[in-house]
Amino acid sequence: MFWDKISPLYDLFENVYNHKVYAGTGKKVAEFIDPTDVVLECACGTGAITVCIAGKCSRLIATDFATGMLKQAARKCRMFSNVSFRRADITNIRCGNDRFDKVVAGNVIHLLPDPQKALAELERVVKPGGKIIIPTYINMSKKSAGLAVKFVEFLGADFKKQFDLDSYKSFFEEMGYDNVEYHVVDGRMPCAIAVIKK
Repeated sequence: MFWDKISPLYDLFENVYNHKVYAGTGKKVAEFIDPTDVVLECACGTGAITVCIAGKCSRLIATDFATGMLKQAARKCRMFSNVSFRRADITNIRCGNDRFDKVVAGNVIHLLPDPQKALAELERVVKPGGKIIIPTYINMSKKSAGLAVKFVEFLGADFKKQFDLDSYKSFFEEMGYDNVEYHVVDGRMPCAIAVIKK
């Protein structure tokens, strides 16, 4: 699997190419996390967001489909006792309804063939009044970002969608979400964070 293969080099690529946004996204997401929160993170990757929110919440279950990514994330978060790691599919989350205070899914929605199914699952597992937090690179915003995407696609990534901020907002409107806040972490490849209250 592509993401398993690149997992040892992913942080290096992100930090060299897009460090400000890569580091800033986790810090921004952590602002939405409260000390009593039980959090689910889907598609945690190498743990760039995980390491920022682990210190803010009561408990965190971090998941990814790629075991290579999970290993990198677990290594990065070894100082936290409140984090557990599991392999999981974002379109079929194996847990009960209304279980988490916050659900985070970073930089994955544009890779999914059926993002609506993933959003329905995220909504199902978050408690009423809870928040779904979805950071996604808006790589159509800047020309240099498009070149980086082409390079990653050349290596084997399969982007189903690409966004700028307007098309990202339209994406959620088309999915039926009208109660969404947006925050942008700006940099070489900016990241838009959609925050949906259930």
